[in-house]
Amino acid sequence: MTEAEQKTCPRCGARFPCCAPNACWCADFPPLAAVQAESDCLCSECLGQAAARERDRSRSEQNPPSKKSRPRAFTLIELLVSIAVIAVLAALILPALTLGQMSAKSAKCGSNLRQFVVAAQMYWDDNGGETFPYVGPTTAAGTYYWFGLIGVGAEETRAFDPTTGPLYPYLGAGVDFCPAFNYSSAQFKLKAGRPTCDYGYNRYISTPPLNMSDLAAPANLAVLADSAQVNTFEAPASIKNPMFEEWYYIDNEGDQPNGQFRHQQRANAVFADGHLGVEQMVPGTLDGRLPGLLIGWLRPAILRP
Repeated sequence: MTEAEQKTCPRCGARFPCCAPNACWCADFPPLAAVQAESDCLCSECLGQAAARERDRSRSEQNPPSKKSRPRAFTLIELLVSIAVIAVLAALILPALTLGQMSAKSAKCGSNLRQFVVAAQMYWDDNGGETFPYVGPTTAAGTYYWFGLIGVGAEETRAFDPTTGPLYPYLGAGVDFCPAFNYSSAQFKLKAGRPTCDYGYNRYISTPPLNMSDLAAPANLAVLADSAQVNTFEAPASIKNPMFEEWYYIDNEGDQPNGQFRHQQRANAVFADGHLGVEQMVPGTLDGRLPGLLIGWLRPAILRP
């Protein structure tokens, strides 16, 4: 073909001049696999579009897109194994956490008792070594105890004023409550309108007063200790509904145990020389009316001068 021949584009229908194959402008494009056999030539515009598509298709075949990896889900066995491992770890960790919490409560209780005994030692120094009374006079305002005034009226309603206690001037403020004493229990019975004191003062050094400077072995004499008592005789407590209450002295007489072994079955006690001790319950003295409260007798050797 030496002269231009009029062609019709089989795709767009446009007419265009075509020269011999060796001289035609379409010789500059790559061969097209997409052009149907026995079809006529393409115009320059359609040929350019077809060549671009051919080029893109070839590249896609050479570099296929990678498939996005999907996260693999747990199998049932893997899930059960994971749960079992978590359960074992929890069984190992929870007792340690519980033990840590109980130890922290006991440490706080010991700190409270140390504050009391330091105040007591200052009181003794200012009063010729004489101990303060467990209970003072009863007036129209109420009864004066070693830790403060409890007002008149029915139990669970009476006013409480800790500033009247003989140790208060040496403390500068009230001492915190023992965090192991369960004030939130439904079995707890208030003595006043609010919590007062959950420690007991050694009755044997209170009445009659004792001169602490005469003690031969102050390290063997308890001044204060964890205390509580079961009440079955004052409403809302009864024989059928035993309750426990704060108790303000410790001794080893009668049928009402008053030591409470609330720190891992131990009671904290602070001694006349200022050191803190840990006491076990006298065997066979657990108050069976509320055995879970761990109320029993302290040993006599630490109570009697």
